Amino acid sequence: MIHRRCIIIHGCPSDIEKAMDPEKRTYDKHWIPWTKNQLASRGIDVIAPLMPDPWYPDYEKYKTEFEKYTVNKNTILIGTSGGCAFLVRWLGETKKNIYKLILIAPWKIPSSDNNHSQSFYAYTIDESIKKRVQHIIMFTSDNEEPDGKKSLEIFHRHLGGEIIELHNHGHFVIDDMKTEQFPQLIEKALE
Repeated sequence: MIHRRCIIIHGCPSDIEKAMDPEKRTYDKHWIPWTKNQLASRGIDVIAPLMPDPWYPDYEKYKTEFEKYTVNKNTILIGTSGGCAFLVRWLGETKKNIYKLILIAPWKIPSSDNNHSQSFYAYTIDESIKKRVQHIIMFTSDNEEPDGKKSLEIFHRHLGGEIIELHNHGHFVIDDMKTEQFPQLIEKALE
């Protein structure tokens, strides 16, 4: 039996007030806790680390935190928003082979007034990732904001994969989704 591991990388909240308590060292907002429980109940090890200072995302700091965890050909990587940008860059740099890459409301457009944002999002996507990932899936919503739609197009143009558009999910945060349940993600993670 193949042992799967799933690592979920959260997005970049706008300020410290929206970020998690660093003492917990895990990210437990939106659909992530529900997803962790659903996957864990099916025998998948799930990690959702709290990334360092996500309101000022720094690729090198994220990389240091992320590389504490083992990633191999049986790993499912799930990113949401800015977490997608991190995972795609990391996969391009490390040339790792993984089982699945699931991008939820992927984001690639830097904020023009934030230097951290510029250096975090402004990189060239390595198209060879699609040769090292068995399955690439991207979730978006029909009411995602324009830069989110543009970001999805950028990632899809370079990586291909399946696009799933859901109705009225916005940027896949609890205020947009109105629920913490995300059954479509569970289905695709287990498929």
